[in-house]
Amino acid sequence: MKHGVFITGTDTGIGKTFVSASLLSALNAVGRRAVGMKPVASGCVMTPRGLRNDDAETLLDHSDGVPAYASVNPFPLREAIAPHIAACEEGVEISLETIANAFEKLSESADCVVVEGVGGWCAPLSDSLMQSDIAKTFRVPVILVVGLRLGCLNHAILSARAIQADGCELLGWIGNGIDPAMQRVRENIDTLRERLPALCLGVVPFSKERDARRAGAHLRDAVTALSDAYPPAL
Repeated sequence: MKHGVFITGTDTGIGKTFVSASLLSALNAVGRRAVGMKPVASGCVMTPRGLRNDDAETLLDHSDGVPAYASVNPFPLREAIAPHIAACEEGVEISLETIANAFEKLSESADCVVVEGVGGWCAPLSDSLMQSDIAKTFRVPVILVVGLRLGCLNHAILSARAIQADGCELLGWIGNGIDPAMQRVRENIDTLRERLPALCLGVVPFSKERDARRAGAHLRDAVTALSDAYPPAL
């Protein structure tokens, strides 16, 4: 398969989509044809074009070219709840084969596919499918997005351990400022640098604007890490 990276987070609501969009912008800004993918998305709404998800649309908007929505988000689910529960209630069977086929289609016109997971690393996708199954099938490394708020140290360390225990490569982590009132931000970041078993690939500071293209400037180390991981294509 072609090149990509799986983006997971320390929890839901910590800015995986924003960081993924920022990474897409950073990669495309240096000439890497990058497209986003959200294989499974809860909380979709019906539009004239079918079910659509805001996170998937954001990734599409920051992708190179105009990839098909069905490839970016092959499994849109209506309810904004845990995806395996939403899929069960809607009678949808989340298939790894379908996700892999969508990844291949995106890879045909991209140098790098930025794949955003749902929830945290251990959020199940079905009775038999976990996030790790996607990363393993695509044979891509994982970047952990750490939502910078009280409690992030515990969540980040546990998530990193789980990623490695599942046999996946943790390429690095990105800090994302989500709480403007967080105390001792620098000290927490220093602790994460010391305790996490992978390099810090960038820290996106809190901003009310949430401009992904501007935030991409903070992810140069992530772009470099992906370039080093995939020297033939990047």
